[in-house]
Amino acid sequence: MTIKGATTPPRFKRSSPRKKQQQLRSRRLAVDVGAGEAEAAGRPPHPLSPIGRALPRDFFEVDSLDLAPRLLGKLLRRDEVVLRITEVEAYRPNDSACHGRFGITARTAPVFGPGGHAYVYLCYGLHMMLNIVADKEGVGSAVLIRSCAPVSGLETIQQRRGQQTEKPVLLTGPGKVGQALGLSTDWSNHPLYTPGGLEVLEGPEPENILVGPRVGIEYALPEHVAALWRFAVADTPWISAPKNTLRLR
Repeated sequence: MTIKGATTPPRFKRSSPRKKQQQLRSRRLAVDVGAGEAEAAGRPPHPLSPIGRALPRDFFEVDSLDLAPRLLGKLLRRDEVVLRITEVEAYRPNDSACHGRFGITARTAPVFGPGGHAYVYLCYGLHMMLNIVADKEGVGSAVLIRSCAPVSGLETIQQRRGQQTEKPVLLTGPGKVGQALGLSTDWSNHPLYTPGGLEVLEGPEPENILVGPRVGIEYALPEHVAALWRFAVADTPWISAPKNTLRLR
């Protein structure tokens, strides 16, 4: 029976046990990533740095060979998904492996856009590949994001990837990164230094960096195939194959 004039107590929405479990697992995984890398490097573990502000546009307006290692440890954020960049490749002007070698076309036009914008292309009709445009407008260079480590949004990452795992296979490969972020070619030309959408944020810098030749560019000139333009965070399992071609810088 309801008494007239009585105050109805407020209702509180309860999170499901599964959602709470996934949130705790995501936070635990972020700490485990940092702790695992620290342990492999022989130093005491420490918590990951808090998510920082978006990087300014001029951060990206440098040669892609300079930008690539600077991106390691930085964070990619789209909605609740945050990824730490662990592996990249630089693609430069006059580089026989760079899409810019074809000149400005409907597909490659974003590569010639302003530094700090996204260039997303479809590879083999299956994989969305995220690149960060480097240098000034008109130059035609970019950095491919090859691998990442999860920081938050694990449940969403797993759903998009179709894999219920916390192992590096979840994000070690450029197509996996694009899928985890839910990207399409519509994201090309998107400015990564503006709030909302897809952003690149400040993040913890790696203590050591690996270098090696890029992957899957056998069609390029020999000097470009052999160029050490692949960079990765040392002492982390969140790196794609092959790993045996990487050495400490």
